[in-house]
Amino acid sequence: MQDALTALTLGSTYVLLAVGLSMIYGILRIIHVAHAGVYTIGAYVGYLAWGQTGSVWVALVGGMAAGALSGWLIYALMYRRLLEAPRYVPLIASIGAFIVIQDLLSKPWLMGSDRLAMQADPGLPSVGVLGATVSPEALYVLVVTAALLLALAVLFRRSDIGLQWRATASDRELAGASGVSVERAIASTFAVGSALAGAAGVTVAVYTESVFAFMGEVPSYKAFVIVVLGGLGAVLGPVVAGFVLAFAETLLIANAGFVLPRDAIAFLILVIVLIVRPQGLFGRARA
Repeated sequence: MQDALTALTLGSTYVLLAVGLSMIYGILRIIHVAHAGVYTIGAYVGYLAWGQTGSVWVALVGGMAAGALSGWLIYALMYRRLLEAPRYVPLIASIGAFIVIQDLLSKPWLMGSDRLAMQADPGLPSVGVLGATVSPEALYVLVVTAALLLALAVLFRRSDIGLQWRATASDRELAGASGVSVERAIASTFAVGSALAGAAGVTVAVYTESVFAFMGEVPSYKAFVIVVLGGLGAVLGPVVAGFVLAFAETLLIANAGFVLPRDAIAFLILVIVLIVRPQGLFGRARA
């Protein structure tokens, strides 16, 4: 049970990052590598907000705002000029943007190259579940993830902007001809998806009690694995795939030991799923 709760917490951090990435891919068909840089920016701004206020909730809001702003700027300054270019062009640009973000954050006048301690108190109780314990930090991750996924589901299905997202993801030209503001739909998708990345950065920082400039490297490729497993452009798929990966990693290591490096398990699962079901668990979202 303790391993299961650990996997649930770990999966929550995966899901927040991967869902935002999948949203962006679904509407632009761009492999947004710089998403991991947005995740780190969100974590760092959350760290600064926590340092000033001592509140992890203010840190969350700050991290999400920083993520939304940085994601929107990446779209406005880079991707908007590359929408008609071959798909490898924005991919290369995104890799370059991620490297630049990491390099800037690692400068001594920003984060530096060392880990920054973030021993934050979420102000939540420890909860016992069938003999296992959910720490305050883990409960914080679970509560934030559940609240944000619920809000995203409502936004997708119960709002005008959600309808515009789905229409634009299905057929950008037809959506524009039907009166949808495609530019607004794309920009808002980047902002919301990037806000989720910022939230993921803050929750990971609170859970691991640290922030560092290169914290986005491993989550970046795991997020892509999750998006592929869940179905490129889907939203529900990455949620399920994120938890499947977390449970597979945690329970395999707990019961079989370190047969493989933990981070290699994601690629092993990816290979198996691509052989058995190449379209991912839920296929490719069309609307």
